[in-house]
Amino acid sequence: MQILPGHTVGIDLGTTYSAIAQLDADGNPVSLTNSDGKTITPSVVLLGEDGKVIVGPTFERMSIENPQNIVEAIKRQMGNKDFHIVYQGKKLTPEFISALIIKKLKQDAEKSIGPIANAVVTVPYYFNDVRRKATQDAGKIAGLNVIDIINEPTAATLAYAWQKGQLGRSDNFAGEKTIMVYDLGGGTFDVTVVRYNATNFKVLATDGDVMLGGLDWSRRIVDHISEQFHKQHGMDPREDPETMMTLTQECEQAKRDLSDKAQLSITAYYKGKNTTVALTRQDFERMTADLMLRTRDTTELVMQQAGVGKGELDEVVLVGGSTYMPVVETMLREVTGKAPSRDVTPEEAVAEGAAIHAAILEARATGGNTRMGQAVVKRLQSVQASDVNSHSLGVKITDPNNRTRKINHIMIPKNTSIPFKTTQRFVTNSPNQQRVHVCILEGDALDPDACTTIGDFRVVGLPPNLPAGSPIEITYEYDKNGRFAAHARELVGNTEAKTEIVRDSGLTDADTDAFENLARDYKVE
Repeated sequence: MQILPGHTVGIDLGTTYSAIAQLDADGNPVSLTNSDGKTITPSVVLLGEDGKVIVGPTFERMSIENPQNIVEAIKRQMGNKDFHIVYQGKKLTPEFISALIIKKLKQDAEKSIGPIANAVVTVPYYFNDVRRKATQDAGKIAGLNVIDIINEPTAATLAYAWQKGQLGRSDNFAGEKTIMVYDLGGGTFDVTVVRYNATNFKVLATDGDVMLGGLDWSRRIVDHISEQFHKQHGMDPREDPETMMTLTQECEQAKRDLSDKAQLSITAYYKGKNTTVALTRQDFERMTADLMLRTRDTTELVMQQAGVGKGELDEVVLVGGSTYMPVVETMLREVTGKAPSRDVTPEEAVAEGAAIHAAILEARATGGNTRMGQAVVKRLQSVQASDVNSHSLGVKITDPNNRTRKINHIMIPKNTSIPFKTTQRFVTNSPNQQRVHVCILEGDALDPDACTTIGDFRVVGLPPNLPAGSPIEITYEYDKNGRFAAHARELVGNTEAKTEIVRDSGLTDADTDAFENLARDYKVE
């Protein structure tokens, strides 16, 4: 890992809001403000007709623009090779759109701290390798040296334990804590159980959903209002993009207001007609009960996988703006037996944790930052982390019980502590087999087609007249940096082959270089 000259920061690239943070000279994580003086920036990109790119435009500006030029929730498309936006004759990928958001964060923060060179960027725990690579590429396109990708709940845990004066402070904290991080953001959801002491923190179990977040709660209100409008007037306001954008903004605000108010009214206007709908918090919670149940089921599953029962957690930490909904706190009290904590700022904790992780990496690589005192540097250098893999890794094999079909055989189950290495023995399928094809799968499904193929390789030149059922040894190895290697050896003739996967899917180096040059041409406001 190379640390370039310039500041090192942490970036939370969120679905609805993004943030950037840095450790100050005293070792305190500080969220850096944007040009509006705010610590969070809407993850909305306006590709203006005049060639201007505005990140986090005001609602007034959005209302006068073509809705097709407004890109929201791009994080949900990360790693989707089939998604693009056409702008000024160019196809812009999710990585590039995300890079524009990062570029805005970077240039605003540089006004207060100076040139930024290095960054740790966060991802949901349940992002697969393709989405992680896409996030890494977004940072590079924005002109940053991305020194690591860190999982959002891990970052939030760092922020919590560091700001409590526990992590890296053996003089201050002699015990051990087991905490849960419940992270419900605008577009993604994660729940993680972590155990830590002064010098080490270890992820025990994690799970989540990259297609579940506050946006889904807001859309339920949009659908409810639209259906009431249709009943009254026989027209659906969702059919018009501009009306839909305005209604979505109002329903998003209504969702927030219902965290404090018991009841409110929403009025929809479309084609000269209007409908006013009264909505209570109870109505809202009833129409979104299935969404909350999904997070509850995941929370209970993670506690079970971590071996933690009700009443056994030391703390339940809330992260993500959607955790302000009162029903979240009620549900977590029931499931964990613990009142959730708001000791970290839900919208800023992830970026601040990423900043701590970035400072730890910088301190290890360079021996310390000249802005910080030796006591802070020593504290940073003392912290060690142990993580788990968030997706199972398997190999495609012939089903021993049905030789006409292929199945996914799990080699490394999800929530396995990494680094991890396993070797298992398989056999050839047919006599005089010439080669063995090793196909590496990511996912838990038995059906290989329901998993993601993240790499493959072949063992060729097998010995002649090799009988069917000859032994093949396959080794999977996952290191602490998330780098994965697979190795296969045919044991009769000792023929072998291997591959290493370093987030090699998605954009090529040439693609990212071209997009990086293009990003320089766009003036982001």
